Amino acid sequence: MVLLKTIWHHALTVTVAAVTLSLGTVGEVIAQTIEGAGASFPAPLYERYFQKLKEDTGITVNYNSVGSGKGIESFISDTVDFAGTDAPPVAAEIEQMPKGVVMVPTAGGAVAVVYNLPGVTELKLSQLVLPDIFAGKITKWNDRRIAQDNPGVDLPDLPIKTVVRADGSGTTFIFSRHLSAASPTFSREVGASRKPDWPKNPLKGDKNDGVAALVKETEGAIGYVQDSFARQNNLSTAMLENLQGRFVEPTLEEANIALSGLRFYQDFTPANEANPDDGYPIVGVTWLLVKENYETSDQATAVKKMVNWVLQEGQNLNNTLEYTRVPEAIGAKILEKVETQVANQ
Repeated sequence: MVLLKTIWHHALTVTVAAVTLSLGTVGEVIAQTIEGAGASFPAPLYERYFQKLKEDTGITVNYNSVGSGKGIESFISDTVDFAGTDAPPVAAEIEQMPKGVVMVPTAGGAVAVVYNLPGVTELKLSQLVLPDIFAGKITKWNDRRIAQDNPGVDLPDLPIKTVVRADGSGTTFIFSRHLSAASPTFSREVGASRKPDWPKNPLKGDKNDGVAALVKETEGAIGYVQDSFARQNNLSTAMLENLQGRFVEPTLEEANIALSGLRFYQDFTPANEANPDDGYPIVGVTWLLVKENYETSDQATAVKKMVNWVLQEGQNLNNTLEYTRVPEAIGAKILEKVETQVANQ
């Protein structure tokens, strides 16, 4: 399988004029409604996308942020025009998709580890400690292993209350995939999944905003959310150790560093996201799943136009909400694939 090497955050010079023309002029207004559902990881960005898309094109997109798992289920049951996911569908799921699928990466971003510890404004967590917290092996905040990474910090004698997603989640997949890459023990006992069997009965919240709310209201809590949700809720975020031994925050700059060496397979799934060589260590890509075959030519045209807008005009919004951009070179390849493979029956 050929890998497509890309610099995620650097714009590359490519020509997309031919694809743009074949998909239609972006400024051309058409009246069409598209229904979508799925990942909450990109929900703040998609909300901005679809507001501006309607202004520019007249296309209305109704996107229901229900989580990646439910989004894929809706796509399989053919009740939506597209789905959003942060975890690529597996082969068994793709086989159930009645009208085929094209995966369209739209953005990258960081999964922040958020916590609620009164008086603790800076917290460092190593690649050995973080997996053991969520595996239920470290249960008190003043545990010596946490204290070793935080000299001078007055860690409270409080029980650790882990907060995870209640729903099948791409954010959970990104998070548990990293913990599995960092810890063979976590990989063996819990593993990477959209909905792992978490030990020690953690608190559970629906979607990113549900986890954020539980962490915010629970003293001693620690959870994980897409970074925009941490900022929106004024939550404290931990500094995580990366493979270089640096403790880094989930900033756009560090996410860009992490994704700068990202490689893609020909289906636009990534080859090396789990534990990047440098930068912030928990990052992921999010996708739109669109059909190869739509009921009508109007539906196919509207979906193509949406994808075209997202991968061109829409990318200008990514950095404003702390998401990384899709490189132009990859965007051009996606647009070509969408143009040739997406049609009406």
